[in-house]
Amino acid sequence: MPALRAFAADPLRHPSRSPDFRCRLVQLSEYLGQTNALAQDARALLDGLEPDTRLDVAKGQLNALKDDRLAALQGALRGLPADDRRAAGSAFNTLKQGIQDALDGFAARQASATGASTFDATMPARGVWRGSLHPVTLVIDEICEIFRELGFTIALGPEAETEWYNFGALNFPPDHPAMELHDTLYLGQDTVLRTHTSPVQVRTLQQYKPPVRVLAPGQVYRRDFFDATHAPAFMQLEGLAVDEGISFVDLKATLAEFARRFYGASRRVRFGPSYFPFVEPGAQMDVEVDLNDGKGLRWVEILGCGMVHPHVLDDAGLDSEKFTGWAFGMGPARIAMSRYDISDIRVLYDSDVRFLEQFAR
Repeated sequence: MPALRAFAADPLRHPSRSPDFRCRLVQLSEYLGQTNALAQDARALLDGLEPDTRLDVAKGQLNALKDDRLAALQGALRGLPADDRRAAGSAFNTLKQGIQDALDGFAARQASATGASTFDATMPARGVWRGSLHPVTLVIDEICEIFRELGFTIALGPEAETEWYNFGALNFPPDHPAMELHDTLYLGQDTVLRTHTSPVQVRTLQQYKPPVRVLAPGQVYRRDFFDATHAPAFMQLEGLAVDEGISFVDLKATLAEFARRFYGASRRVRFGPSYFPFVEPGAQMDVEVDLNDGKGLRWVEILGCGMVHPHVLDDAGLDSEKFTGWAFGMGPARIAMSRYDISDIRVLYDSDVRFLEQFAR
């Protein structure tokens, strides 16, 4: 092995002088010696630099020292016996990490000597990402602002409700399907995760005397499968107005004004009959909406409504012969889907930044 020893005296400093170096470097001990030599040379270079040497200058000198030698060592791995490659590869990785640690140490010594931070001004800057409100939150905020201007205040209630507030006080019969385990999430014998925000109606009427005009946004829960049009947990908005002499005409006028402000003055609305246990009569309101599918305007149901059932008023402690009221409820997620041309409700719950950043203002 005289030729190998002769070349070892020139430890990878000029690999170009020996094109067949990778074939000649075949002993593990020789390979390890070369990695140690490069590590020592890198540390010596950085230790010998003045503290005021710029970091980019230090990197340039270090690259000039190590790049060719690292490339030669990496290529020489293939010339080693198979049994030695694992140890040689580990030594090669340790060498690269050691060089990086030595450079980090130089940067820390430089910062300590000059009193500066270790911030590298030569690194490219990070992009600025603007956050935004969730599209459902944007819709809720806009709806709440419209009804505030119409004289409503915000009312909130607990998400874990008693069975009486969630069903009994709202005129649900004891055998109503909504009270079954396959539709409602029970937390105990008499406690459920509310299936709608309607219990806020009863709690508000128990706490405040008419006239009452409240809007109740909140999370509700159903035993629904998570698919393109349903979610087991979602936001709901419910409105309530109670006073003497309130009629269905007031309900229609208020909701038509809401639709005009939210969708535009040119959009038509219509009311049709519907059924909910806590209102009588019950109705649904449709609005002409363009779903951006090339089919133009079409009628889309956006909310259910009706006159508050006398039993609900009685259970809340009011005289149903003296007071009347109306209520409505809507799902802001579905309204957001029609406004922003979203076909699958699941994207509203995925927390995908690529989707959400479209709403940054």
